Amino acid sequence: MKAPPIRNPGAVPSLIHTRNAVAISFALNGFCFATMVSRLPDIRSGLDLDNGSLGLLLLAISVGSVIALPLSGRLIDRIGATSVTRLGAIFVAAGLTVAMVGVSTDLVVLTVVGFFLDGIGIAVWDVSMNVEAAEVERRFERTMMPRFHAGWSIGSFAGAAIGIPMAALHAPLALHVPGFALLAAVGAWRASAAYLPPTIAHEDRTTAFVRSPWGEPRTLAIGVMVLAFALSEGAANDWLSLALIDGYDVRHWVGVAGFTVFVTAMFVGRVTGPVVLDRYGRAPVLWGSAAAAFVGILLVVFGGNVVLVGIGIVVWGLGASLGFPVGMSAAADDPLRAARRVSVVSTIGYTAFLAGPPLLGLLADHIGTLETLLVIAGLMIPAALTVFAARPVRPDVTAEVASS
Repeated sequence: MKAPPIRNPGAVPSLIHTRNAVAISFALNGFCFATMVSRLPDIRSGLDLDNGSLGLLLLAISVGSVIALPLSGRLIDRIGATSVTRLGAIFVAAGLTVAMVGVSTDLVVLTVVGFFLDGIGIAVWDVSMNVEAAEVERRFERTMMPRFHAGWSIGSFAGAAIGIPMAALHAPLALHVPGFALLAAVGAWRASAAYLPPTIAHEDRTTAFVRSPWGEPRTLAIGVMVLAFALSEGAANDWLSLALIDGYDVRHWVGVAGFTVFVTAMFVGRVTGPVVLDRYGRAPVLWGSAAAAFVGILLVVFGGNVVLVGIGIVVWGLGASLGFPVGMSAAADDPLRAARRVSVVSTIGYTAFLAGPPLLGLLADHIGTLETLLVIAGLMIPAALTVFAARPVRPDVTAEVASS
């Protein structure tokens, strides 16, 4: 199968300019998320909620994201990644504004609506920037996706760093969160102008799909791999601190320190991972990543002392760092089908990331918080069995897979 003709080449920006624009998009997305999270205690007290009710309130974000993720690929194919990133940023800014007005006026329903809109924006913004990141990576012909995801972490650190003094100063929610979300949306709007113009016409993308990517074995295998790695990361985010506190009877700050070590290891893994991936290839590195996460979790659960548990946290963080971003790259190997395949893999991964940790919490009530982490270790086995799907393939090969 020959590559489809370029229909709208336009004025192509420099690749370095586009790379920087995509990095900014990732950072601003993380910034918006952390800005909201930094004020969760104020949201809880403002609406007079307990922890369980706050969790149900935040579920509106998850519902919005899960609904929007499968639709994002079609939207990108129709109007382009630039427009979808801008649309997502607008939804995030508008949703957070509505939600904070709801908190300030003690209207829970309005807050739910705002968080739902925020979830939609997060989803379409996320898929579009990952699709664009994959195209930049393809043009540079070297691995870059993990570093884009590290950029998201940098943005989240910045959002938290600003949110802490804002909370300490009791800055009004309706000014702090919407104000910075609007600034981030403006930044994302400007950055996305440097995205590469579409090179494949919408009708070519539409006719290329003889069936849904939900029926493609390779795409689903990548989704399973991403599911396992996403749940590994999500479980650590939600439960690692508590697992250390409950399992080893350490002080609260020690549990928080353990989680900080995990996040730092994830960041280091994403910054340094591209060098290893380019040298050894996706499948071997991901096999090693799954093995590292497996061993790391076992050390955390059974280590018994601060040295072994600390090593386990570092190994777990490094192992969990590459699965999700490499899965995005693998889903986008064929530019003709990148958007829809990334939306499928994102849907599977984010559903696990969002829904998995609460289910682990229910299990923790029966077997213990620390022991529940063994479920994540077990998921590294199917992850290791499906990493073969992430091996790079030529566009004509994926076309044959899609039509078979």
